[in-house]
Amino acid sequence: MSEAYVDIHCHLLPGIDDGARDWDDALAMARAAVADGTRTIIATPHQLGTFGQNRGDDIRQLTVELNERLEGAGIPLHVLPGGEARLEPELVQKIVSGDVVTLGDRRRHVLVELPHDVYLPLDGLMEELAARRITVILAHPERNLGLAQRTNFLSPLVDAGCLLQITAGSLCGTHGGEAQEFAEWMIGEGLVHLVATDAHGPRTRRPLMGRAYERLCELADEQTAHDLCCRLPARVAAGRTVTIGRRSATRCRAHWFAWRASA
Repeated sequence: MSEAYVDIHCHLLPGIDDGARDWDDALAMARAAVADGTRTIIATPHQLGTFGQNRGDDIRQLTVELNERLEGAGIPLHVLPGGEARLEPELVQKIVSGDVVTLGDRRRHVLVELPHDVYLPLDGLMEELAARRITVILAHPERNLGLAQRTNFLSPLVDAGCLLQITAGSLCGTHGGEAQEFAEWMIGEGLVHLVATDAHGPRTRRPLMGRAYERLCELADEQTAHDLCCRLPARVAAGRTVTIGRRSATRCRAHWFAWRASA
């Protein structure tokens, strides 16, 4: 790897959702991320749904305090504010008001989470936000059961301007064989734009990108790994444009449909 990883999806802020429990957890996660090669993280606590109490200004204030603690501890990591927003009717209004935090607080990309077991259409949300020059990034589609059953939804979704972010651990099998097969198929089809850790703690679901980077080199090539783990996440963190649409298909051809038929 010639460039540092940028992790755009990490539950690093303490005591605010089901991620880091306290400051000790947060600093331990930060040390693990830095040791693995990450230098920038967007903290993305859950917003809306069960975590409707997580307000934008609270996330921003916690991020400032975390950066101060990182500097005091000598940990070379920069953390930006963000959120992982549940799909709800008031989502656009809360993004516009700033109560739902866009990635890096740049007002260019918003990380959206679907319910685990169903796919809900994103077309209307994408159109409303596109009018405000905000792009939807769909979190961990490889772990959504509705999409796994309707893989034909993915290409039109990407063609319409949605960016897809898969979980680093899914490429390494830590979320099960089905998620791994699905993630590998999406990589092969050029449907993935970003890889992130979706880390939740210092002991399990850790903020590690290195193994996923190596796996991407095996599945595709080093340029794809660099784009998905370094270059494109860095553009998101900086509030810069990420090209929408399908990427070039790679040599990876996971046997996803054969696997689905035999399941």
